[in-house]
Amino acid sequence: MNAREMNVQLKKGVLELCVLALLDQKDCYGFELVSLVSTSVGMSEGTIYPLLKRLRDEDLLTTYLRESSEGPPRKYYRITSEGRDRCQEMLRAWRGFSAGVDKLLSASRGSNEGAADDPRPRREEPNP
Repeated sequence: MNAREMNVQLKKGVLELCVLALLDQKDCYGFELVSLVSTSVGMSEGTIYPLLKRLRDEDLLTTYLRESSEGPPRKYYRITSEGRDRCQEMLRAWRGFSAGVDKLLSASRGSNEGAADDPRPRREEPNP
């Protein structure tokens, strides 16, 4: 897997958490959510709208219409209590996972720093 493919898979893996966390802070309309998520993690509306539908089908979100001064009424998304529970569960899992990854990466960086001064023999990687 190359870096681009890894990036796509990581984004897909945390998109649900990002959307639920945003909606746990405030209700948002669809395009607003797309803008917030795409600004931070670069996902498109073609990815977010199907997720919103699935979360709604799972009763993690509800929707309502609100009048807009800029055109037709907008569909707003609101997190449900079940959605809030899922968000908290996912946040705990994410924090544990990301802390573990950070720990491994820090250890890896630490072992590479000053490698030229390290008296231990380097491990040779086998040639394929």
